[in-house]
This record gives sequence, C-alpha cells and structure tokens, in this order.
Amino acid sequence: MATTISSLAATHSLHRLCCRSSPASPSTPARVSFRAAPPAVAAARARRRAAVQVRASSAVLEAPEELATRKLYVGNIPRTVTNDELAAMFAEHGTVVRAEVMFDKYSGRSRRFGFVTMSTPEEANAAIESLNDTEVGGRKIKVNVTESFLPNIDASAPEPEPAFVDSQYKVYVGNLAKTVTTEVLKNFFSEKGEVLSATVSRVPGTPKSKGFGFVTFSSDEEVEAAVSTFNNAELEGQTIRVNKA
Repeated sequence: MATTISSLAATHSLHRLCCRSSPASPSTPARVSFRAAPPAVAAARARRRAAVQVRASSAVLEAPEELATRKLYVGNIPRTVTNDELAAMFAEHGTVVRAEVMFDKYSGRSRRFGFVTMSTPEEANAAIESLNDTEVGGRKIKVNVTESFLPNIDASAPEPEPAFVDSQYKVYVGNLAKTVTTEVLKNFFSEKGEVLSATVSRVPGTPKSKGFGFVTFSSDEEVEAAVSTFNNAELEGQTIRVNKA
C-alpha cells in the first residue's frame, strides 16, 4: 500500500514538472501587448484625421453646386445637331469642357436637347445671354443653367409615344424592324395620302417593339394606295407586310 501511494505521489510531481516546463500548445493564440501612444502624439493624429474628413466633406458638398453654375441645358435643338456641332456653338463664348446631345437609347434619335459644361460660371452666363432664344436650324433654342431649368430630368427615359387616332381607314403593318419608331412609320406612309396617325405596338410596360403597327388615313382610296405601294416594300432593312386592318 505504501509503495502505491509513493508511486502516485511521484507521478503527480512529475506531471506538475512537465506541465510547468512544456511549451505552449501551437493552438494557443499568442498574446500581443500594445503600448498606448503618448497623449501629444495621439492628439496630433486625431487632428490630422479630422482635417482630412473636413476636406473630404467640403469637396462632396461644394462640387455639385460649383458644377451647376457651369453646366447648361440646351433645348429645342434640331435632331441633326451632333456633339461637335453643339460644342462649336458655345466655343465662341469660352472654353467648352463637355458637350453632349441626349439620344433616345431605344430608337437612337436625338431627343432635341443636350448639356454643355463651360469652364467658368462667367462663361456660362455669357453663353446664356448670347444664345438663349436664338435660332439654330430654324428652331429657337433654349439655354439655361441646369439647376434652375431642369434639375431632375431623366436623360435615359424614352420619349413618350404620341396619342394614336383610330379610324375606319386603317392598315396593318407587319415585320417591322425593331428600330422603326412611330414617327418613322408615319413619315414612310405619308407619301401615299394624308396620314391621320400611326403607332408601333410595344410590349406592355416596356419600350420594346412587337414588330408590327397600324396607320390610319382619311379615305379608303388612300388605304388602297398604301397597300398596293408599300406591301413587300423595304423599311429600315426589312420587307414589311401591309394589309387592310
């Protein structure tokens, strides 16, 4: 019995010795101690961070206001006016930073307005005084700062379709190219009579063409002329089908 107790005591002593002398397990995370920076250094760092935040906030708040005094809305321009031509119109009154005509993203046609950014507010004001209400291509254009004239315009939205005027003298037009708009369709059929109205059918809730439309006229003779002339004719690269509706 004494031998057993002595053996247990020796084993316990050996266990404590091993535990004290064995290295830490690899899975045990090492403890890293950090020394606090002196108060003067910490205060200097805080001041630098605050200064950076103030400069960033000022840039965010002031940039749009400054840009609004230089960016001009140009409305009622001819559809044929390009970005370069728009820039040339304003170049006489200062440095043009950017000139952009807005186009319908579905039809590719000009939306008859654009934006011009001048290099200074003074140049922008000079352009307004010289060009607002002047004629370009037979149209009286409108020039004003975007902030006061058109602050929330959606430049990507498609143009609204004109109201369709129905009539008993109507033709169905099928196999239309996706690029054909209501205006293109109306102008195409105007050669053979007085077109009352035209429409391109679109997928509900979207600007996507269904590939067909309708055109209305003032008389049955005009309908007959349209069918005989335009059935199997080519419109924007596709052979269209025209029948009485």
